[in-house]
Amino acid sequence: MAFVEFHPAQVIFFRMLIATLCFMLVFRRLGNVSYQKGDWKYLAGMCLFEPCLYFIFESIALKNTSASQAGVITSLLPLMVAVGAYFFLKEQLSKKTVLGFIVAVAGAISLSLLGSETERAPNPVMGNFFEFLAMACACGYTLLLKHLTLRYSALFLTALQSASGAVFFFPAALWFPVPANYSVDSLIAIFYLGIMVSIGAYGLYNYAVSKISASQATAYINFIPVFTIIIAFFILDERLTIWQIAACGVIVTGILLSKPSNNN
Repeated sequence: MAFVEFHPAQVIFFRMLIATLCFMLVFRRLGNVSYQKGDWKYLAGMCLFEPCLYFIFESIALKNTSASQAGVITSLLPLMVAVGAYFFLKEQLSKKTVLGFIVAVAGAISLSLLGSETERAPNPVMGNFFEFLAMACACGYTLLLKHLTLRYSALFLTALQSASGAVFFFPAALWFPVPANYSVDSLIAIFYLGIMVSIGAYGLYNYAVSKISASQATAYINFIPVFTIIIAFFILDERLTIWQIAACGVIVTGILLSKPSNNN
């Protein structure tokens, strides 16, 4: 809704700016910041991975490939994080957890492939490559985030993300002219992205990563296509096929399987 009237760089900048202004109102509640020497590398890397590079690669990807193909590559993120967490964070992976990941990924891929194709894909190879780069950035972001949550609050890290994103995308937002006429719906969409997503969704995700393993937190990302088709059913009147419902069930089963048992 926002992209119809505003350039993507402007949408990203304004949503990050709105989130930053909201965080400034409650900056005293961002938690104690116990900075340690050398942390700037991890903090800068986290912000560079996401939102900066992630949104650039994602925008290029979706202009060149279809949403369904991008969804297939997105479903690889939990496995990428699980492998990265195993090597860099020393997180253990049980056979049951790996099986759950595989089942959830299979369900997400099936759900993406079962979706009706409505978007153009002028250069799917390039688009899919940039989508993979976006997922690599999301993986690096999650691993650095997990490391940083040992010393910084999830709220502070979310605020830092928003501020860095606003600064990063500010020049690009100025480069493109602001539309002379825009609707209230597009403004509402931008405010929703800034408050409900940049603050709410990222804040909750960052908090989850601080409390559970990085691999387990990213397993729930496979719920995104499930929620997307359910919300699209009610808001966009898109119909759900029996196979899509079955694929959603596979995703839920995989996520439940990937949850570690209490004795692990």
